[in-house]
Amino acid sequence: MAGLQTTAGDVAGSESVLTAEALEFVAGLQRTFGERRAALLAERPARRRSIAAAGRDGARWRADTQAVRDDPGWRVAPIPPALRRRRVEITGPTERKMAINALNSGADVWLADLEDANTPHWDNVVSGQVNLRDAVRRTIAFRAPDGREYALRQDGAARLPVIVVRPRGWHLDERHVQVDGRPAAGALVDFGLFFFHNAHVLADRGDGPFFYLPKLESADEARLWADVFRHAEEALGVTAGTVRATVLIETLPAAFEMEEILYELREYIAGLNAGRWDYLFSMIKVFQDSGADYVLPDRNAVTMTAPFMRAYTELLVSTCHRRGAMAIGGMAAFIPSRRDEAVNATALAKVRDDKRREAGDGFDGSWVAHPDLVPLCAAEFAAVLGDRDNQLDRQRPDVDVKPADLVTIAGTGAEATEAGLRNDISVALRYVATWLAGNGAVAIYNLMEDAATAEIARSQVWQWRRNAVVLSDGRPVTAELVRRCIAQEAAAARAELAGGAAAKVDQAVAVVERLVLDEELADFLTVAALELI
Repeated sequence: MAGLQTTAGDVAGSESVLTAEALEFVAGLQRTFGERRAALLAERPARRRSIAAAGRDGARWRADTQAVRDDPGWRVAPIPPALRRRRVEITGPTERKMAINALNSGADVWLADLEDANTPHWDNVVSGQVNLRDAVRRTIAFRAPDGREYALRQDGAARLPVIVVRPRGWHLDERHVQVDGRPAAGALVDFGLFFFHNAHVLADRGDGPFFYLPKLESADEARLWADVFRHAEEALGVTAGTVRATVLIETLPAAFEMEEILYELREYIAGLNAGRWDYLFSMIKVFQDSGADYVLPDRNAVTMTAPFMRAYTELLVSTCHRRGAMAIGGMAAFIPSRRDEAVNATALAKVRDDKRREAGDGFDGSWVAHPDLVPLCAAEFAAVLGDRDNQLDRQRPDVDVKPADLVTIAGTGAEATEAGLRNDISVALRYVATWLAGNGAVAIYNLMEDAATAEIARSQVWQWRRNAVVLSDGRPVTAELVRRCIAQEAAAARAELAGGAAAKVDQAVAVVERLVLDEELADFLTVAALELI
């Protein structure tokens, strides 16, 4: 095909998804939308600087879209039946065994993650599409090296979770797919291959195609997705408005444009999600040069009850329900353990409280990262919802969030500690090592860490070092202290990690040192590490 080239080796099953027709469809998306995507990415730094310059006292909603916010008459398109019940969504990569476990979990939705929980090795990119194709057709099965068989349940007791695919964010290229001499957008590769092969199958049974859209920073970026959906539907003869998307509000700039994002995607939107970990990362990114007033304490101490996080989530619920969209809560990252019942009990209590708070605040559902948490999350939402699928009727007129509320860090009631510093460094090192080895979702210290949680870990170390934050024991965070902690945590990681991840620790040290000690805060960990895979 003229102007289109794939530069990686063969992957098992690739012939079923990397067809000439599918790749030509992807190339068409890139040629139509690639330049516009690049222009929008170039606008991001100026938008962030504008919010940072305004700070608390000058924070404002977007002036040129006031008419959209003031118009009480518009609503998003009606939620399709398959997405009206989303009490529990389980997240995870598209690795074959994990996909089967997610589909057998009893959740309402499986977020099939091609983004934060996935290392974009070409093997993963292609095999993920193969696994999704089989999952959509309900033929997916797996035989493990130890002989164990994995297959979809056949008991008929409940329908399988609805599949909602998360493609990569706009910022990531797919270097293995070149269109007219340039890398294609990873988002368009992920979306295009999945849509081309599965849109008609899903549409025929009323199950999609459905998507989660990550890392948006403006309504203009949402409008680009709306145009991609419209183009794809027309190109393949899919009924207009069949696609439905849920947008993750996981950046501070997007939090200032929730209503506008709903409006731009109103033909296609199903809801918004509170992406809590990336949101904390975005706070650091936006206010990276704003001094001590914007320094966060230990990442694990910044809970959803912090005032600025409460403002963000309450605004999300009230905005969604006022416009007819669903509000989905954040991820419970805890991984249950059968070895330490005391730790387990404490963690489960925290997850239970988190889901109880979300249900009570008006969310229509929430995320978990492990099948064992599905019943717990379901029970908390059932206690509030009863027989109802959702609580779209709960409008939350009591919510009155001001722009300054979103950017006021004070009031978290926590400190910066050596334990927090070491935890950040350890998580960043272990995650990057495992990511480089090909696994983007990693259990570390009984928490499921993905790119979002690793981003807050490494950016927090950068922020503390940049601002010479004083730890609870009186020591300032210096480059020397950070290097010493990296060396010690790297030694522990070498001793404890296994297989390919252990072999990548030295590379992880180089990546993490650069990310936390450079004078400039890198936009994305995954972009910085991409050259090594």
